[in-house]
Amino acid sequence: MDVLELFPRHILEGDLEPALLSPLQRHAEAVLQQPERSPDASTKLAGQLTQQRELSLQEPAIAELCNSVLLPGCERWIRHVIDKQPPQGRGPWTPGRYQLRMVDVWLNSQQAGDYNPTHTHGGSFSGVIFLQVPPQISGESFDGQLCFHGPEEWHIQSFRTGMAHYVLPKPGRFYIFPAWQPHSVMPFRGDGARWSLAFNVMAIPQPAANTTARNLSLSSNRPRRQGF
Repeated sequence: MDVLELFPRHILEGDLEPALLSPLQRHAEAVLQQPERSPDASTKLAGQLTQQRELSLQEPAIAELCNSVLLPGCERWIRHVIDKQPPQGRGPWTPGRYQLRMVDVWLNSQQAGDYNPTHTHGGSFSGVIFLQVPPQISGESFDGQLCFHGPEEWHIQSFRTGMAHYVLPKPGRFYIFPAWQPHSVMPFRGDGARWSLAFNVMAIPQPAANTTARNLSLSSNRPRRQGF
């Protein structure tokens, strides 16, 4: 016998190299020391956090993160998921038919009692990169953990455990997922601050090289049998 896992959610997980994590941590510290120099991102976000600051995509550490990790990560997700479909079912998401564009990156500084309610993002892909985690955030409780939510309500008494998946934050670890994926962050207790970066990416369909510009359809191009 075997257990079939139907309709999986695809989440990309990875870890930053120390050479990239360290400058990101230094940049986050500098931003939080002079928060007035970075635009406040909280007015357009769901998080109830101490600080949420927009970051410049031209900052060297952020540019390196986007170009060497986040955009390639989105491409990895697309190829892993879309290539499982037959060619006629891949729509515009075949190589050369789209481009990935970073929209924005922001810094989250979460302290005791702060939280991020269940929410989704705009665009095509989103994700989180953990920079700093207080030591009391551990797998012994839900405190400070990131949760991915499924379409059904979590209810352990009736064995509905797969609809809420918690991940323990760790400095350098990152997750990339479709922007429609609901997620939340639990509050934590105690001293210290939990730092993370979040981002949005757009996947933009492009007209095929041998065609003129036109509206792209996600419908199948397979030949269809004619009716009577």
